[in-house]
Amino acid sequence: MSEARLTVSQEDEIRASAYGLLGNLLVRVPTPELLDRLKGIEITDGEQNNSMAAAWTTLAMAAERTTREAVDDEYHALFIGIGRGELVPYASWYLTGFLMERPLAQLRQDLKLLGFERQEDVKEPEDHAGALMEIMCMMILEAGIGEHEQKRFFDRHMEPWIGKFFDDLQNARNANFYSAVGVLGAQFMEVEKQYLAMLPH
Repeated sequence: MSEARLTVSQEDEIRASAYGLLGNLLVRVPTPELLDRLKGIEITDGEQNNSMAAAWTTLAMAAERTTREAVDDEYHALFIGIGRGELVPYASWYLTGFLMERPLAQLRQDLKLLGFERQEDVKEPEDHAGALMEIMCMMILEAGIGEHEQKRFFDRHMEPWIGKFFDDLQNARNANFYSAVGVLGAQFMEVEKQYLAMLPH
């Protein structure tokens, strides 16, 4: 692991913020306070033709149209359900059709090498889409892990399947508010993929 950076660039703060928000929305039902913050998203004039700006606007409008109770019901229908939800947001499932498979074992090995330890009170496998978003946020802000390591992690554990997951989330039968989360996630993953691809070798 590289030495922790003394400062974080504005660009990295923006990346980490997007990862952190997506992780929060995918790992747990959003609080009323978070929904209120999402309603207040404002796009500057210079950003209005930007695809990411359009995705943020879509999310703000979705937050405006929903309630905490509706989002709670939606979250459970999508991700928990009776037995299982409409979607199964795990890398192993998307890549192999089964849970707890080789992608999870590879992820755990890489997390150990990067210095991340599994928290005892966390029950979800680490290859949950939201957990991966939170890991990327920590890598950018807290762990002092350089961009090339971030790219390696993204390419290995997210790029092969995360776009399909966000596409499925946009089109899920039970998704209303979370369809907008899928729009933001899909657009941000594309932007992030392009950003990481432009890193100097």
